[in-house]
Amino acid sequence: MQFMLLFSRQGKLRLQKWYVPLSDKEKKKITRELVQTVLARKPKMCSFLEWRDLKIVYKRYASLYFCCAIEDQDNELITLEIIHRYVELLDKYFGSVCELDIIFNFEKAYFILDEFLLGGEAQETSKKNVLKAIEQADLLQEVSTQSVTSEHLCKCTATPQ
Repeated sequence: MQFMLLFSRQGKLRLQKWYVPLSDKEKKKITRELVQTVLARKPKMCSFLEWRDLKIVYKRYASLYFCCAIEDQDNELITLEIIHRYVELLDKYFGSVCELDIIFNFEKAYFILDEFLLGGEAQETSKKNVLKAIEQADLLQEVSTQSVTSEHLCKCTATPQ
């Protein structure tokens, strides 16, 4: 996989993950082109299209489009399954994910994607294992946040000398 884009029906980019080195200018150009191309397609059209020297695989879930660019020899159906698995992971974590979850918790959406995909390849296919890793990271973050907060409180309440 070369990259994954998530964007709304209005064309607003919500998440982007690039697995190939490109300049910011080229990324913006690609994003603009693909968003326009995918949004212009009719709902009943095939979810695969040839674009430049890549294949584009996309799927719409509610108000979000999940769009991936893969190489010619890659399997479109596996890519659709990867998109679906990512949506399932988001659903499990957020409890029926919506666009606002992605907007306000984008760092968690990226973290889930990074636990699932590594370098554009699925590194963990088990939803249970991915969710367990995310849960452990959440616990670790919670413990470290509590630790920092209690240290701050101790410093604030300490008597000056």
